[in-house]
Amino acid sequence: MIETLPLFHRIDGQPVVVLGMGEAAEAKRRLVERAGGLVIDDLQEGIDKGARLAFIAYEDDTAAEADAIRARCAGLLVNATDRPALCDFTVPSILDRSPVLVAIGTGGASAGLAKQVRLRLEQILPQSLGALASALGKARGALRARFPDAGDRRRALDAALGEGGALDVLSDVSAGRVEVWLSAAPLEQGGTVEIALRSDDPEDLTLKEARLLGSADVIAFERGVSSRILDRARADAQRAVLGKNDGVSFASGLTVIVRAPSAAR
Repeated sequence: MIETLPLFHRIDGQPVVVLGMGEAAEAKRRLVERAGGLVIDDLQEGIDKGARLAFIAYEDDTAAEADAIRARCAGLLVNATDRPALCDFTVPSILDRSPVLVAIGTGGASAGLAKQVRLRLEQILPQSLGALASALGKARGALRARFPDAGDRRRALDAALGEGGALDVLSDVSAGRVEVWLSAAPLEQGGTVEIALRSDDPEDLTLKEARLLGSADVIAFERGVSSRILDRARADAQRAVLGKNDGVSFASGLTVIVRAPSAAR
């Protein structure tokens, strides 16, 4: 289970309330401006202009709580610096490979931890990742024409973008290969794969098993399989509980059958 739902909020050209003085408030102003938002430093003005977000960076607890309540009652989502109980949302540490953005959050537990995770990822993800995303975006029409079926399209991209694939996301040269790959991209076949779990701990999955769960079109699982394992599958993958008869007919694509650990059966 995740405690918060990560979302990317478009604020380009939109009013955003930022209240307070000092370093914390200035940091929020810079963040809003970086995303193209229009900073409003008066709550009532922000409400009148239809702002949807409010950042509150007061030193005084009473003032912060009062304006947080007022903003929330007016329909704004609130972030109050260093006051998790007053927050409707938290601000992640952002790794920028525009248009690719990676947001690392800790639910307000430790901004320092989020920063260190981001710095580690900065060393891994190439600067060219944004160019690869842009190239794929421009090729969307051609990709749909070559693979009209959404499942076929997803499997082709999974194979190309994966480790060692033609468009490996960690390769500096993948952005320049999109057109060539698309002209000869093969139709990736589906099929059925079975995973026999060794435990209910998702950390015990092999890299291959985790990849299969993350790319499957259908997840068929025995009763007793932990939700922690199933959460590793795509959110839009079809799911089916296996009964006594395993000869279930599934849609075309990749089907992964997950067997519970023997102790859970």
